[in-house]
Amino acid sequence: MEVTLLGTGDTTGTPTVGCDCDTCEEAKRRDVERTRFSVHVHNERTDESLLVDASPDFRYQFLREDVPLPDAMIISHIHFDHLDGLGNAYRLFDELDVFAADETDPITDESVADTVSRKYDYLDAVTVHPETPMQPFETCGFEVTLVPVEHPPLVCYGLRIEDPETGAVLSFSGDTSYGLPDESREALADPDLLLADGIVPSELCKYHPLGGKHEHGDVFYTFGTKHMTREGALALAEDLDASQTRVVHAAHYYPVEQAFEEPIAVDGETYSL
Repeated sequence: MEVTLLGTGDTTGTPTVGCDCDTCEEAKRRDVERTRFSVHVHNERTDESLLVDASPDFRYQFLREDVPLPDAMIISHIHFDHLDGLGNAYRLFDELDVFAADETDPITDESVADTVSRKYDYLDAVTVHPETPMQPFETCGFEVTLVPVEHPPLVCYGLRIEDPETGAVLSFSGDTSYGLPDESREALADPDLLLADGIVPSELCKYHPLGGKHEHGDVFYTFGTKHMTREGALALAEDLDASQTRVVHAAHYYPVEQAFEEPIAVDGETYSL
């Protein structure tokens, strides 16, 4: 599988509109970006493409990277930076299969699949397929599993994407704290490539109104309650025995001296698994 990181940023991206912080200015100087999250996965055997999450930057990302439009899409959760790009399907697709979890969220009284169906009922080309978490399904020649993670207050899912012919595995942590259930860790384990949510370094937890969670010594693995820190992402990678890890969903709050260091991803990176 060919993996292209279309969007590696958080909800505002880097550079952030109207911001002149050192990190945003350095991103401009380097001519690199972290747009809102999205990943393109191409299956060379079947010549099909799968898109993980519909970034609001959909149009720009596809023009910039010149990758094929997806044959299918997966939506991990209903926050706008992962969902609202689906509106770009209008007049671009004759048909598009969209997969999302069927588990009812007690906060919204809808599943992710229900919300996608309701919000985008005007898109005749889109067919929403409800899928049960932890039960693999097939699309684009891949075996895909939606993996529950912890992103309060809404339900959210990571992903395991496996090529059954080659055995290559891509795992995506999802937007999550470090507090993934053991069953989810087992499902995400042993990937060739892990894309791990790491919004800021642990040291910035002191600025969050809720501080940090999952403390290890003087380091927090969770920023507030919703996202892992850089340190948490790397700890998860070690827990899962990932062969390679890229930290994604990174915010422009990273200090400039850390913001562009390994293994924090930027848009446009490609990986062959």
